[in-house]
Amino acid sequence: MSGERIPVCEPLLAGNELAYVTDAVRSGWISSGGEYLTKFESGFAASCGVRHGIGTTNGTTALHLALAALGVGPGDEVIIPDFTMIACAFAVAYCGAMPVFVDVDPATWTIDPARVAEKVTPRTRAIMPVHIYGHPADMDPLRALASTRRLAVLEDAAEAHGATYRGAPCGSLGDIAAFSFYANKAITTGEGGMVVTDDDRLAEACRSLRNLSFPTGSRVYLHERIGFNYRMSNVQGALGLAQLERLAVLVDARRGHARRYDEAFAGLPLQRPVERPWARNSYWMYGVVVDERAGVSRDDLAARLGAEGIETRQFFQPMHVQPALRGYGADCSGAYPVADRLAARGLYLPSGSGLTEGQQDRVIAAVRRILA
Repeated sequence: MSGERIPVCEPLLAGNELAYVTDAVRSGWISSGGEYLTKFESGFAASCGVRHGIGTTNGTTALHLALAALGVGPGDEVIIPDFTMIACAFAVAYCGAMPVFVDVDPATWTIDPARVAEKVTPRTRAIMPVHIYGHPADMDPLRALASTRRLAVLEDAAEAHGATYRGAPCGSLGDIAAFSFYANKAITTGEGGMVVTDDDRLAEACRSLRNLSFPTGSRVYLHERIGFNYRMSNVQGALGLAQLERLAVLVDARRGHARRYDEAFAGLPLQRPVERPWARNSYWMYGVVVDERAGVSRDDLAARLGAEGIETRQFFQPMHVQPALRGYGADCSGAYPVADRLAARGLYLPSGSGLTEGQQDRVIAAVRRILA
């Protein structure tokens, strides 16, 4: 291995993180109350162009909370992309509902709107588009279909902090949206997530459900419905608020990395991420798909980069091949050729906001040496 290890993604904590977290600890407000949490929730919601932010323990619980607030339950179906992170399907399963898979667009890798209508049945309750790797799904046709068929739209925006669709922020494009603040996201609280919405009723349902369904404004231990303990802490809110202050800087850094990669990899046998004219890609991760004519496989490329101290990660495995979902009873039949190809040939390269120019130069040189 030559040179220092280059991580695929690490958090960049270069603002007020330590000061705010220290202040939260000194204040004694370290649990689910406190001004940092309140400011983070309201500030993040505003960055998404909506009025309500409800902090949660992670992105998966944010999805579950949103689905529960929408009333999704046993016997319902929720349409999700076949190429996504397993948390999408698990959140549906937590509600007792069934995930239904749709293949993805071969260029954006997001759910293919042209294929969604054929999966709608009388049991369909919601569509869950995923803004994969930071590129927004094509929302207009999905919203039109949802309006016609009276379906809810839940954005999985876990990877799309700072991304926009036709000028509108991701998180404001459906009835409700869920974000993740895991350590590799554009902004992080270590673990953590958030539901955002402009709908007062859904926001109130989320606030109640995440807090064990306590009666609003009361600590009387009488609970009329099943709730969850999904509260975010004030310490996490302090970390998140400091990160939120630098959201534009952190996203711009990733977009800059993507521009350099694009220029350096032009002409190589790699499919690179796109940015449609109607989208602003936040490039959570810079993913590439190794072409069949490359002369090396995805795994060969990853191994050779790893030998030079360069970390990579494989793309997600499709939903239709997941043993857990087959065991749950999901329909895993049918063909999903785009998702299969992405899973077999895709990986992402070092992409964190703190990636230095020198580190990126090493990545670029290694990839070009292997593939040119």
